[in-house]
Amino acid sequence: MSNERPWLASYPENVPDEINVDEYPSIVSVLSKACERYNSRPAFANYGKSLTYAEVDRLSAQFANYLLNELKLKKGDRVALMMPNVLQYPIAIFGVLRAGLTVVNTNPMYTGRELKHQLVDSGATVIVVMEMFAHTVADVVADTPIKQVITTCIGDLLGFPKGPIVNFMLKYVKKMIPDYRLPGAISFRRALALGGDKPLPQIDIRAGDIAFLQYTGGTTGVAKGAMLTHRNLVANMQQASAWIGKDVREGEEIMITALPLYHIFALTSNCLVFMKFGGLNLLITNPRDMPGFVKELATSKFTAITGVNTLFNGLLNTPGFDKIDFSTLHLALGGGMAVQRAVAERWKKVTGVTLVEAYGLTETSPAACMNPLDLADYNGAIGLPIPSTDCCLKDEEGRIMPLGDVGELCVKGPQVMLGYWQRPEETAKVIDAEGWLHTGDMAKMDANGFFFIVDRKKDMILVSGFNVYPNEIEDVIATMPGVLEVAAVGVPDEKSGEAVKVVIVKKDPALTAEQVKAFCRENLTGYKLPKFVEFRTELPKSNVGKILRRELRDSPKTTA
Repeated sequence: MSNERPWLASYPENVPDEINVDEYPSIVSVLSKACERYNSRPAFANYGKSLTYAEVDRLSAQFANYLLNELKLKKGDRVALMMPNVLQYPIAIFGVLRAGLTVVNTNPMYTGRELKHQLVDSGATVIVVMEMFAHTVADVVADTPIKQVITTCIGDLLGFPKGPIVNFMLKYVKKMIPDYRLPGAISFRRALALGGDKPLPQIDIRAGDIAFLQYTGGTTGVAKGAMLTHRNLVANMQQASAWIGKDVREGEEIMITALPLYHIFALTSNCLVFMKFGGLNLLITNPRDMPGFVKELATSKFTAITGVNTLFNGLLNTPGFDKIDFSTLHLALGGGMAVQRAVAERWKKVTGVTLVEAYGLTETSPAACMNPLDLADYNGAIGLPIPSTDCCLKDEEGRIMPLGDVGELCVKGPQVMLGYWQRPEETAKVIDAEGWLHTGDMAKMDANGFFFIVDRKKDMILVSGFNVYPNEIEDVIATMPGVLEVAAVGVPDEKSGEAVKVVIVKKDPALTAEQVKAFCRENLTGYKLPKFVEFRTELPKSNVGKILRRELRDSPKTTA
């Protein structure tokens, strides 16, 4: 299958089979060219304040100088970043990379235990943390390699008088900053001042250098750091930009960045790809505040948005969203979890734009497959392997499966990680001798080269020997008008080995378990029917809104 590459015949016009991985030697060279070319254009905006490409260039150079000259960090040292989407984030990312160092993206919602594991595992010696999360750092910092803490507040780069007002409100009125003690910590603004306006020393940054340690797998066990090189990220940026390039207006795009930049999806698709095109990333600090998010959208002539299914579903169910002017929107990209047909169809109806599904993993920087942008309607596929990418389906013995059969999706391409940081055994489990990355996702391919995810290998439910895929059940139940969100999991069952349990958040308070079961009986074969129906006010989710099925499996069964 990998040699035939049937998907190439389905490629949209103007999309090349291969990309030039060597056009940019590093992420830093992409930034330099963008700053040169789009100098006076806005690059990032947050809370009404924007930074031009020239300002991003200047401030990130100051931060890089601080890290090199004041902290005396050496090439390859790790710097942890623990912030939501604020203007300081891209400045810190590019400052770290320009200094020849490695970014360790850290989820601000981490518990002390999770943070400590990541800091110890990565060996990070510096951390930049948003003040409202500094108490977590304070709790564990003594047991980590961290030598310098840099704190920042949401308003720090918003200018006068807005910045000080925002910071005052958060600290003293909303009381959103828990007390913490971090002797020796320095503020982000002070770090920039210490960096000064000196020219940045020439750092030899190579394609094979590790740009990011991107932690993954925390929902299934110990989080592992995927080693993503400059080459990996540049390759994926080139692949994605080749895919969307003909639809992009250089220097004019406004991308809604609601997914956090510490997540690989937003980092590559929003920050890097749209930087190459001279676009503006509109950073949403708290997308969970849906009414606030919708208000923000109403004030912007945005052209593109990325998100996960739960984010799109949340917007569609927030009053006022359907009143927004979508006349400039031309790209809506869903990934991170399966996009549900009901959500995609409603999105198209409300916005007039097809919600295009893409597929990837942290380990693939992240994009591996993408649907054509000119797709008329949602098609249920994760798309076609993007340029310079091979995909195949393998069985348990590593044999490539024939067309139409379900197997584990395996990926090969320049965006595939080096491996897991200091975990050669774990790396060997996912990258085989032929260089195929085993994704853990069960999929099938059609004759046109489109891939369809059937489910996560480990999420598959085995009912009396039959494979049941949660995605299929969720897709069916999501079409019920009374359902807001749904997740399906397998739970132990004496008779059938496993039984299907569905957990639902109601849109209609009158919805009953019997109605759900009756609806399923009309739409699903016997062994796929949910035996247990549970109602909740919300579903457990990861930092980017991916539903955590594992937590639902562990909760008690509710018999309808």
